[in-house]
Amino acid sequence: MTVTIRPLTAADRAAWDPLWQGYLAFYKTELAREVTDVTWSRLLDAAEDMHCLVAENDSGVMIGIVHYLYHRVTWAVADRCYLEDLFVAESARGTGAGRALIEAVYAAADAHGADQVYWLTQDFNEDGRRLYDRVGRLTPFIKYQR
Repeated sequence: MTVTIRPLTAADRAAWDPLWQGYLAFYKTELAREVTDVTWSRLLDAAEDMHCLVAENDSGVMIGIVHYLYHRVTWAVADRCYLEDLFVAESARGTGAGRALIEAVYAAADAHGADQVYWLTQDFNEDGRRLYDRVGRLTPFIKYQR
């Protein structure tokens, strides 16, 4: 299977939404519809620093999504790129779509001049972590939140 990566468009809502809901279900999370609607609007707003790329199979069916954003940091001059959400439909896992989406974010971050791409995952995400161990480097940081 050939995987094609492209930017999200306004016409993609019907295909994006089930993947977004699948991502939320994987992490056992539910969001108010308002949050999803605002997220969708931000992903399409050129004034926002939030972006989305989609993966499609040979038939043009959307099989994966990645959301990422840029932000300033106090430890560097360049922006950092936070890969916030990555999801590939269960039926398309193992096709290279996840790797292709991550590599597309790497390319976008390089073009933006970001000095780093980073992401978080939960410890139980064994399948994802196998991929992440091949395309990234595990750091010693531990996350806290309020």
